[in-house]
Amino acid sequence: MAEPVTVPDTGRPSPPTPRLAHTVLRRLGVAFTFDKFRHMWLAAFISAVGTWIQRFAQQWLILSMTGSAFFLGLNTFLAELPLLLFTLIGGVIADRHDRRYLLMGSQAVQMVCALTLTTIVFFDVASVSHILALSFVAGLAQAFGGPAFQSLIPSLVPRQHLPNAVALNSIQFNLAQAVGPAIGGVVLVAFGMAACFGLNGLSFLVVIIVLWRLRVPPPAPTTRQRILTELQGGLQYVRDGGALLALTVLAFATTSLALPLRAFLPVFADDAAHLSQMMTMLGGGAVVGALIVAWLGSFEHMGRTLLLVQIVFGGIVTMFALLPMSTASYVLLFLGGTALLMIFSLTNSLVQLAVPDELRGRVISIYLVAFRGGMPLGSLVTGYFISQFSAPAVIATNGVLLSLVAAGFLVGSRPVREL
Repeated sequence: MAEPVTVPDTGRPSPPTPRLAHTVLRRLGVAFTFDKFRHMWLAAFISAVGTWIQRFAQQWLILSMTGSAFFLGLNTFLAELPLLLFTLIGGVIADRHDRRYLLMGSQAVQMVCALTLTTIVFFDVASVSHILALSFVAGLAQAFGGPAFQSLIPSLVPRQHLPNAVALNSIQFNLAQAVGPAIGGVVLVAFGMAACFGLNGLSFLVVIIVLWRLRVPPPAPTTRQRILTELQGGLQYVRDGGALLALTVLAFATTSLALPLRAFLPVFADDAAHLSQMMTMLGGGAVVGALIVAWLGSFEHMGRTLLLVQIVFGGIVTMFALLPMSTASYVLLFLGGTALLMIFSLTNSLVQLAVPDELRGRVISIYLVAFRGGMPLGSLVTGYFISQFSAPAVIATNGVLLSLVAAGFLVGSRPVREL
């Protein structure tokens, strides 16, 4: 009988087997095994790439036309203001009607806005007032489309895979954040500003086609009451939910203090190429953060993890603002994007898991008002203070406040700690 052949121990780990690699990929992308989610994800990704191409070009266009950080903040404020005014109504409607048709209408309005901007820029008749007005109308469409889209996600995957789907959905938007500005920089140089807006307009067609072909059950029929009465029911549920109320408040604090960093990146940039690189690093980090949450799925102490990551993120924002621009700044942007997306994905997952389907549109709309509503208010206030002081000082202060808010919840909010 032959003696077994021994393999000398080199001290190096064995390379991963194909089976192990397959297991890892399947765990990261388990929601992709469901056709409806996969098709919707791809369409949303294409549209998000177009959105980030336009956002990059529009920020640079406004700064070039005005040279003012205040107008950058005002543009963000007007784009997000409709979310404060109409998202709650959009949530009630999402619980009453087929969410696909609401989304299709939202996408069509945003497509018209993008193509209108393309036209006026191409013919060189654009003014700042035109840009601000179109941002407001597009935001109005998002106020009704946002609750419908968030309420649609649980219909595409089984409940146990919902955290993975939420994380993968974050990946598509933030992978687009990494890819979109890079493409936008190339398109702007090669074909001009109008081409950036035109590409975004065309990207909405993909989502409309996929939604037209998608088949999901409509919301369960319920006894309809007045819109304000149904809205009050959603508000009551959030108020009595304990952890839901805390998560909603935390979402508002996060977006109002954290996202001005993204809105005012042009102030830190030397030129359009530099801005494109910084936005790409922020988006690349966001993809990594979403992958981490996708891998973790549902796990113990999600709430505590959320708060600890937010404390760290506040420190990263402060360091980026105060340190001179260097290679370290890119590293901090990458780490900041990672932490920010972990915060967003964890918060969204915790909210989705706590909501019954018959109230999903209304409760999600309340969360979205806090989540998205913090953006315009934070950008407007931050823009004002930057005009009075300096961008590094104001952004650094935001970072410190963000860490303090998270630390306060960690110490004083037992419902969130125990999630």
